[in-house]
This record gives sequence, C-alpha cells and structure tokens, in this order.
Amino acid sequence: MARAGLGWTLRDLAHQAGVNPNTISRYETGKDIMAGTLRKIEATLRAAGVGFIDQPDTIGVTLPRNRVP
Repeated sequence: MARAGLGWTLRDLAHQAGVNPNTISRYETGKDIMAGTLRKIEATLRAAGVGFIDQPDTIGVTLPRNRVP
C-alpha cells in the first residue's frame, strides 16, 4: 500500500532500500522475510514520508501531502 501510494515500482523500493526485488515481492505476497530486511524497507518508506497506522480497528499508511505522482 505504501509503495503504491508513493508511485514506486517494486524495483524502485528495492533499489532505495538496498534489497533484492524478489524480497519485496515475497513480502508483498505474504511470505516472511528477515527482520533486518523489513527494518530497511520500513526505514526507506518512512524517509519518503510514509506513516504507519497500527491500531485495534485500523491498519494503514499515511502519505506525505507534498507527494508528486
């Protein structure tokens, strides 16, 4: 959801996070990835302005207002 909201391709996120595109693909299809890799991905998305919402009734992301598609 965050990647799509930023208008990033799978390869864009992989490049920015310094991980293999297959890793992103595996994670997006619900498979496990190493915790350190997940932290890299999260840090990359946060640096791009993504916020994460994890509350009892809501799971989602917020995107920066100044994002240009």
